[in-house]
Parts: sequence; C-alpha cells; structure tokens
Amino acid sequence: MGTISGKNFIDRLNKLENEIWFDGEKIKGEISEHLAFKGILKAKASLYDLQNDPFLKGEMTFFLPGKEEPIGISYLQPKTKEDLKRRRKMMEYWARNTHGMMGRSPDYMNTVVMSFASSASILNGRENCFPENIEALYERAMENDLSFTHTFITPQVNRSQVYLGFTNEPISAKVIDRNEKGLVIKGARLLATQGGLTDEVLVFSAPRVFFDPSEAFAFSIPSNTEGLKFFCRESFVGGESSFNYPLSSRYEEMDSIVVFDNVLVPWDRVFYYDNVEAATDFLAESSFYQFAYHQVVTRQIVKTEFILGVAILLVNTINVGEYQHIHEKLSEIIIGLETMKSLLEKAENDAELDQWGYMRPSMIPLQVASNIFPKVYPRFSEIIQTIGASGMISLPTENAFGSEIRPELDQYLQADGMNALDRVKLFRLAWDLTMSSFGTRQTQYERYFFGDPVRLSSNLYRNYQKEQHVEDIIKFLNLKN
Repeated sequence: MGTISGKNFIDRLNKLENEIWFDGEKIKGEISEHLAFKGILKAKASLYDLQNDPFLKGEMTFFLPGKEEPIGISYLQPKTKEDLKRRRKMMEYWARNTHGMMGRSPDYMNTVVMSFASSASILNGRENCFPENIEALYERAMENDLSFTHTFITPQVNRSQVYLGFTNEPISAKVIDRNEKGLVIKGARLLATQGGLTDEVLVFSAPRVFFDPSEAFAFSIPSNTEGLKFFCRESFVGGESSFNYPLSSRYEEMDSIVVFDNVLVPWDRVFYYDNVEAATDFLAESSFYQFAYHQVVTRQIVKTEFILGVAILLVNTINVGEYQHIHEKLSEIIIGLETMKSLLEKAENDAELDQWGYMRPSMIPLQVASNIFPKVYPRFSEIIQTIGASGMISLPTENAFGSEIRPELDQYLQADGMNALDRVKLFRLAWDLTMSSFGTRQTQYERYFFGDPVRLSSNLYRNYQKEQHVEDIIKFLNLKN
C-alpha cells in the first residue's frame, strides 16, 4: 500500500493486458517490451522510483493521519500556501527527471483526481450524482499509487456550434443503456495521452453549447475493462538509440483514441450521469482548473529551462555568441521563462482557501500563463532551428561513428571546443526537440494543451476583474453613467 516502485508499476501494467491496437494489430505480450512503449514506460517507472529515494525523503511523499504508508505528494490536498509550494517542489523533481517532456507524468492525473475529490461536495444531493464514488476513487488511488489517463474530447465529425451529432450509431461516447449493474457506454473519445499505459482511465465530458444529456457523465474504470479499446496513432519513436533519438526513445508518450464497445461502468464507479447542469458546474466550480494549471505551468517552466540550456550550448558550440541577434533570440526564451516563473509564484502567493478549506492557487495568473505558453513555445522551437541552421540537417547516425568513415567525421564535423561525436549528439538533441516527428508533436501538444488558444483568451477576458479599471476612467473624465 502507498507509494510503489518502478518495477511495481511495470509489473502491474503488464498484468492488466489492456486491449491496445497499434498499426492495425492487437498488441500481445508484455506492453513494457514493445518498441513503441518501452521508452516511456521506463521513464515513467523512474518517477515512481524517485518517490522512494532515501535522499528525497520528505520531498516526494507525505503521511496521512493514522497511516504508516507514504503517499505521493501529488495526492496532497493543500490546506496552506506551504502545502502548495511543497506540491510544486515535488512536481519540479519529476519534471526535471523528464526535462518537462512528459505531459502525462503521473502527477498530472493524480492532481486531477485530488482536485475532483476536494470538490466532490458540489454534487451533494443532486440528481444522478454520486460524490462518494469520487472520494472512494481518491482513497483507492492514494492507497495503491494508481496511474491514470483521461479522455474528454469528442470526435471531430463537425465542429459547427449548431451540430447536434444525431446518428443511428453513436460516434461520441454516450450512455446507451442503464441497468442494475451500471451504465452502458458506446462510442469514442479522442486523445488519451498514454491511453492503455495506465491502471485506469478517467472519463468526463467537457461542457459545450449543445450538451446531449446522454453524454453528460463522468467515471473512472480500469483500463482492462471488457469492451474498452485503445487505438494508437503512429509511433514517433525513431529507434532505441538514445544517440540518434535522445528524446523520442525516452519520452514518446503515444496518443490514442478510446473506444467504448458496450462498456459496462459499474454504479460504484460513476460520478454523475444524465445531468447537464452538474456536468457543467462541476468543472467550472471545482478546483480542477486551478490545480491542473498549477501542475502544467510547473512542468512548462522546467521544459523552458531545458530549451534555454540547449539553445545556449548550441550558441557556444558554433561560437556565434558575439552577435546581437543571437542575444535577442536567447533573451526571448529568458523573458518567457521568467514570465512563467513570476506568474506561478504570484498564483501561489495570491492563493486563497476555498469553501471546503483547500488552498487554491490564484486562477488569473495561471490563466495568463496558459495563454502565453502556446504562443511562445512554437517560437522557442523556431529559435533552436534558426540557431542550428543547416547543422540541424546533415547529421550522421550512431552507426556512422562506428564505421570506417569515423576519421573523416571527426575531421569535418568538429566544433569550436567540441569533438565531432559530442557535436552531433547535441545537434541531434536539438533536432529531436524541434524537427523530428516527436518534436513537432511537442509543439502541437503545447499549442493545444488546454484547448483552443482563442477560447483560452476569451475565458481569460471574461474572468478578469475589469470593472474597477473602467470606473477609474469614468471618474477621471467625470462621465455620467
């Protein structure tokens, strides 16, 4: 009980035998040995091992009253600002271990489960709502250190606001039956990052203009539930060589379509169903956004630090640090980094207790950060590409350095103060970060992490307290209301 080791995580996942389809074939055998997944699972296992590192005792875990087993701090419900900072410090450890490249490191979904439990009272006394099941999931997740993915995006059949989606056979996952055992779900949901690579999948519905009651539900079920299928996209793992593919060989997370083929969701797993108002209120009024943004911005800061390190080392390697346009480009990354750090700190400093006694980080600074990063991250990638220039293209592989052409590679690919082998290692890292299929997926992923950037801006505008600024101008001009 309590925190698990990396081996515990791998062994448990292999035993689930989740139904995962890759390149048109159902995966058989241990998932941890499949080329498309072994890198990310090994990286994820290393995070679980960090929780048990004796040198990080107290930094990664906490203890519940009356319990002897350590619990991962990502499950901690913060009651003070110090608790918030403690959570952030733990998340920084995990993010630095993966250089911010793992969007679905376990702390993200642990945070989501924690936030749901912290706000479960919103559902008290409401029709077709079971807040006690959310609290039971939270307890079970902590006790067993469960891993989760989630899915809430409907298939992009028609993105028009007036499209109601009526078809003979469900496309978007919906409730098609209810019986004494639970809900029966049929249809699909999109973009479960690490879908099939976790113990459970958390399913909920994102509110929208036309909300079909049969799609207004939330639940969590084991990933090996009968009828639950994960359809994978093409893998972006270029190969197992960490020389050739320093990032994708380790951190390619895989995204999948989640298909519900008449999946039975037991009643004790259901949070709510057939209640549009509850489904809308729960996400809007719960602490989900505050805590999820807090984790994401923490990771994005670490990722930006990594990008800055790559950019500076590129500059030093090819000796272009004397040029002012290089200073300007590096300063763009620095400005982005320090802006994100300041916004995160403000969110913690301005945190307030909610009505249930939990310390929520301030939402506005986190919303600002979530509007900034989708714009600056593609620019960071462009800066890396611009600095590396043609050096990002003509890059030999690891095998080339083990062949008879090694002496010529050593001669022609050396850099100022760096041998050819190390120079190619660095440039392959920059390429994998910004130009490979893995790198371009990272850019698209950060662009849309919290949804449509235009909608994010609109939400920020609506939530921002503007009235006092308007009143100041009215008073200054002595305008009549």
